[in-house]
Amino acid sequence: MEHLAQILLLLAVAIAIVVTFQRLHIPTSLGYLLVGVVLGPYTMGPVVSMPELHALAEFGVVFLLFTIGLNFSIPQLNALRNQILGLGTGQVVFTTLVAGVVVWLAGLPVAAAFVFGAVFAQSSTTIIASLLTEQGEENSQHGRLGLAMSVFQDVTAVPFLVIIPVLGMSVAPDVLSVTLVWALAKAVFAFLVMFFAGRWLLGPLFQLVSERRSLEMFTLTVLLVALFAAWTTHSLGLSLAFGGFLAGMMLGETEFRHQIESSVSPFRDVLLGLFFIGIGMRFDPASIPPIWHWALLGALLILVSKILIVAIMVHRVTADKRVAWRTGLMLSVGGEFGLALIAIAIDSQVLDLQLSQVAITSVLLSMVAGAILIRFNGPVVNRLVKGAGAKLDSSEGLKDIPGQQVVIGGYGRVGHTIAVLLHSCGIPFVAVDADPERVAQGRADGHQVFFGDITDPGLLAAIHVERASLLVITVDGSATALGAISYMRRACPQVPVVVRARDLESSTQLLDAGASHAYPETIEASLRLGASALQMLNVPVDEIDQVVQGVRDWGYRPVLEKDTKES
Repeated sequence: MEHLAQILLLLAVAIAIVVTFQRLHIPTSLGYLLVGVVLGPYTMGPVVSMPELHALAEFGVVFLLFTIGLNFSIPQLNALRNQILGLGTGQVVFTTLVAGVVVWLAGLPVAAAFVFGAVFAQSSTTIIASLLTEQGEENSQHGRLGLAMSVFQDVTAVPFLVIIPVLGMSVAPDVLSVTLVWALAKAVFAFLVMFFAGRWLLGPLFQLVSERRSLEMFTLTVLLVALFAAWTTHSLGLSLAFGGFLAGMMLGETEFRHQIESSVSPFRDVLLGLFFIGIGMRFDPASIPPIWHWALLGALLILVSKILIVAIMVHRVTADKRVAWRTGLMLSVGGEFGLALIAIAIDSQVLDLQLSQVAITSVLLSMVAGAILIRFNGPVVNRLVKGAGAKLDSSEGLKDIPGQQVVIGGYGRVGHTIAVLLHSCGIPFVAVDADPERVAQGRADGHQVFFGDITDPGLLAAIHVERASLLVITVDGSATALGAISYMRRACPQVPVVVRARDLESSTQLLDAGASHAYPETIEASLRLGASALQMLNVPVDEIDQVVQGVRDWGYRPVLEKDTKES
């Protein structure tokens, strides 16, 4: 209980600062950094000093890479190879090379210059996504392309997790090269182990656990797999985060991906918050005056190098100068993953205290300046590109970036029928069901069916339901449907919801809760039967449709009144 007072202080300060940042629409990662600065040893006031806290915070990066791996499985990487893979990899490689050479010419050692280049190549997906959504540009071509490249940066940065710790070894260059090759060989070995484990063990394991219908057991299994993979790579002399990425990458191929992401997100967010607090505690505001000019030059190097490199690369793909420049401005902002690489470099003794302060300050300055450039990317590009037309926010994205789709909640008899109809019309959809047998059957049918509970807000966020063109809820149970509708009306009121209801009473409740349409199954079956009878009696089809639709438009009252009289 000796640390209880410090824990309470940490929680109180974190809540106060992060809530304030959220109200001001400032990324919460910057709020956690400020918490670390306030409670760190370099500022006046109380100091939180717990070695266990820093050890626990390391797992924040593990779960961050685990989540990234979930969203970039091998099939997905293969599907993105033509555009995003080339652009994302090229941007990280060229930025690392250019920035590294510049700081090396400024007098930094080769190892430190490499770290600076790797750090400067990262962009903040959080800042980009939040500002694009706030500005209504998330579906524009530059917005979708910039966000996709930003997320893919995290994948291309994974090799840095292997290389940077090796650079901290004080050995001769020839020994260092051998050590680096050996580390890469161990990384390949770890990948192969996780690849075969994912194909033969992880799928059956989660199939067995999901049959128990226990969210608690499912979450414990996710934590076990992620941490066991991290322990495995750490035992091989690699980073913990690398193991988390491999585990996520393998599980990303399974039908449990979205539910896994929902289960792990609370742990990831809290531990990442602790990680950024730890980064903030390393920051010394008093060290800024002697290094402010180097930090300012570093921030300019981040902004200018990424804007130019990204704009040139994207222009070769899109042949649209406006899209190229606006994408470059999107990615100019510094990234939180860069701060994670700085922490790894500090622990590996690649960067000393002064260089680490320069790197951290440069990234923080670029986050602020980059956010401003994203906010005003349209006017800035209008000045850069002469003869700008009115069409600045083209919604025509690259073909490999998914657009809107229909979400089906429940893959039973009704959900399967709707999926077949959508598939026949060429309409993209994703279905979710809490029964692993139905999920397996749906995937055997060739449909995108995933394991999960449609009422889970984390799951709905993981499948990006806010981007859906329609949500169809077919589960057998009004309580479940009401839970999903309640979330949709709060978080995504723009998405229409169509619901299956058992009877007229359930239909009324669902409509009152906010459903766009709620069709009572028993009455609809009677209407279809009656329509078939009328058709066999040679009643014109148009007249039949008019009668049936009239019953629906009147809220099924003609049928209800008849049932009431008979009873």
